[in-house]
Amino acid sequence: MDLRQMEYLVTLADEQQFTRAAAICGVSQSGLSAAIRSLEDELGTTLFDRTTRRVEPTDAGRALLPHARMMLAQAGAARDAVLRAAHELSGSLRIGAEQCLGFVDVGALLERIRRRYPLVDLDFTQAGSRDLVARVRDGDVDLAFVAGTDVPGRMPRTELGRRPLVLLVPPSHPLAGAGVVDWHDLRDLDFVDFHESWAVRALNDAACAEHGTARRIRCTVDDVHTLLDLVHRELGVALVPQHISAKPQAAGLVPLTLPASAPPWVVSLIAGESSAASSSVVLELLDADLALSA
Repeated sequence: MDLRQMEYLVTLADEQQFTRAAAICGVSQSGLSAAIRSLEDELGTTLFDRTTRRVEPTDAGRALLPHARMMLAQAGAARDAVLRAAHELSGSLRIGAEQCLGFVDVGALLERIRRRYPLVDLDFTQAGSRDLVARVRDGDVDLAFVAGTDVPGRMPRTELGRRPLVLLVPPSHPLAGAGVVDWHDLRDLDFVDFHESWAVRALNDAACAEHGTARRIRCTVDDVHTLLDLVHRELGVALVPQHISAKPQAAGLVPLTLPASAPPWVVSLIAGESSAASSSVVLELLDADLALSA
């Protein structure tokens, strides 16, 4: 048994659904399923009862879960101890992030920074990526997790990952059964989209303009869950990063594949000119978490 398998086991038991668990772990659904099967083969017993609706731990799976959680907690504590001994960080650290970026659990990261570096005066700001880039440039924020690539060339940027965009529609929508849509299918549809300070809004506007796709933005929001609620209520469709369609609040909505010419959703960590050391520490934390789930 390895830590990767334990992480998959715990996440699948919590989510009770392969698609959501795979999205949270950052792996393909087939990769997650194969890892669970390998663990079951190793232990010689079935750990999950699988149905078309949900996945539930068996008695054996429930018996293993507390040990799996303990292994993950101990591994995290060990990493914390090593990095705490290797790096001393104090002073102030101002971090910003756009909501629901994917690739990084910002809340968990802030908690780990607070626990590992108690001398750090930590401040956090949630805002759109366009605003965060400006705040880092002006020295009001030290580090920011942002989407998009519209970042000044002199600003240090570390790409964390990229995903495709999808069109999210309610099940009653005429396009719901299409599977794949073309740009002309989006013409004159009613849309729910984010405020212009959000990176995905700029991405959507540029892609639609490039392909001559006129759209009506009926609702403008500043919250992912509000956007999903409005799509559920059939007030419009939405262009969103793929991981948004895997959120529990998106259950029942239909994600449709866009043409290959659709721009990717790119997430990065950016830093101010005087924040290189802090950026390195945060990246080490992220790398440690990624290594655990690799």
